[in-house]
Amino acid sequence: MHALSSRKLLLGVAAPVAAAALFATACTSSHTAASPDGSSPAAGSSSSLTVKTQHGPLGNFLADSSGRALYLFASDTSSTSTCSGACAAAWPPLTADGSVSASGGASSADVATITRSDGTKQVAYAGHPLYYFAGDSGAGQTNGQGINGFGASWWLVAPSGNKITTSAAPAPSSSGGYNAGGSSY
Repeated sequence: MHALSSRKLLLGVAAPVAAAALFATACTSSHTAASPDGSSPAAGSSSSLTVKTQHGPLGNFLADSSGRALYLFASDTSSTSTCSGACAAAWPPLTADGSVSASGGASSADVATITRSDGTKQVAYAGHPLYYFAGDSGAGQTNGQGINGFGASWWLVAPSGNKITTSAAPAPSSSGGYNAGGSSY
């Protein structure tokens, strides 16, 4: 039993440490058309960004061009982001320097940019500033769906611009949870 307990403890510690590293990368790297892992467009690539649709267990939702899920923050109003500091580390904003377009089921008429308090341009859809979730590590993951963190809930965005409020069945977790900013995820 001792080996099993040690393994559970290790898994319980490793996930938050990995999450902290991901947050540090998200905070220190350029978010311009970048994913939370800090990757950015290749040198010489276009400065344009595309919002598209992705299909998963929760239906069709907005994603970036690499398929990473995009969320809205229920606390945001009137195309204004209320997520900064530790919030923006856990929920990195989707930002762009150049043009923004839509493909798939996403509507070009609903895509815009807003100016954040730090002067960066954040992509918005149907009036909702868009964010990644640092706990999503790849295309199609929706681990941030329905989380109540930093004072309000986080939801995937449907191609209609409405929040998706359904949740998928919880997957078994060996990490012991996800914690950031005093809010357990």
